[in-house]
Amino acid sequence: MNEELPTAEQPTLALGYLTLVDSAPMIAAEALGLYEQLGLSVTLHREVSWANLRDKLVAGHYDAVQMLAPLPAMTTLGASGLRAPLITGLVLSRNGNAITLGNHLLPAETDLEAIRQAPTATEAAFRQGAALARHQANQHEPLTFGVVHSFSSHTILIRRWLRQAGLDPDIDARFLVVPPSQMPDSLAQGLIDGFCAGEPWNSQAVADGSGFIATSGVDVWRDAPEKTLCVNDRWQQEHPATHTRLQLALLAACAWLAKPEHRHTFARILSDRLYLDLPEAVLMPALTGELRFHRDEQPRNINDYLIFDPRVAGRPDAAEGQYLIEQCAELIGKAIDPKTVETLIRNTYRSDLFDPVYDYFLRLPLDSALRSPAAPTSLRSAMEDDDERSNAQRP
Repeated sequence: MNEELPTAEQPTLALGYLTLVDSAPMIAAEALGLYEQLGLSVTLHREVSWANLRDKLVAGHYDAVQMLAPLPAMTTLGASGLRAPLITGLVLSRNGNAITLGNHLLPAETDLEAIRQAPTATEAAFRQGAALARHQANQHEPLTFGVVHSFSSHTILIRRWLRQAGLDPDIDARFLVVPPSQMPDSLAQGLIDGFCAGEPWNSQAVADGSGFIATSGVDVWRDAPEKTLCVNDRWQQEHPATHTRLQLALLAACAWLAKPEHRHTFARILSDRLYLDLPEAVLMPALTGELRFHRDEQPRNINDYLIFDPRVAGRPDAAEGQYLIEQCAELIGKAIDPKTVETLIRNTYRSDLFDPVYDYFLRLPLDSALRSPAAPTSLRSAMEDDDERSNAQRP
């Protein structure tokens, strides 16, 4: 795997991530031994909030981090309380979010039945929003929603859903930044009326009985760019070979995670105290796309709930970057000059860093790489279990 690659300028790396199921690529790359195969020695660090992660990247405590898709541009612009030239050359995942509401916002039984009978999931999301709008029409106070960061796909997503429901997000709602892992407790304590976050925190709120999932994110905004690999532009310029190797490791991890037969295996790894330190059962819904919207209902299957496949997720797209920046400008409350938008897209959503690495990645012997002796014995054993399960299911 190391043939033809230039030597890593900095083989020892510190990477940061949050307690979320879509942290999976960074964790899988370690569990599969992919960092090591690419000549990298990586230490993973778990953080509680996106602000912590971003600030420690800017300060140089971390060399690279998992990051919200809008934040490289917003941090480069200086709109998020800190100005630094951050870039992404790899989208790690798409979708993976949901909107959860407190039980006090549960629709009337007639509305619930109409939602259940909706012909499509998108229509169900619309009907759920309409039910919320009818409830809010009799209220005098705006609803308070938790979001993981002001400049996040979650904020864009929930504002989009509210608009579809006929609510004005600037009048009918307030938004409070809450770390993802604190969303269920904040909902249970009545601090917020609902939230938009990644998994497993929607499923956790349902399991705790503090709320219900109103809609999955994919049914409001399909294929939304979610998490990216983010580095400082100066670091990339000084360590291009290291960055390439890191991207390759994560691309291989994403390709492995894209196979459904691997996800049961990975839930066990992800639940380990070294990684997310959460029960396997609460991690499985996002990995399988089988989410329980209400505590007393059967899980619903959601196609493409969480996408890791690099053929779909990987490339930073200029048009998506423009959309994210335009939506964030609305949050700032001031239009961003078109030339500034163009410069931000060119400097932060770096498809030029993705394309040559992906071309090389396609030539890698993935099957042998992912089953090499570098993978921990426990994971190799689990992978064999999954192969046996997959073979048993074939006719």
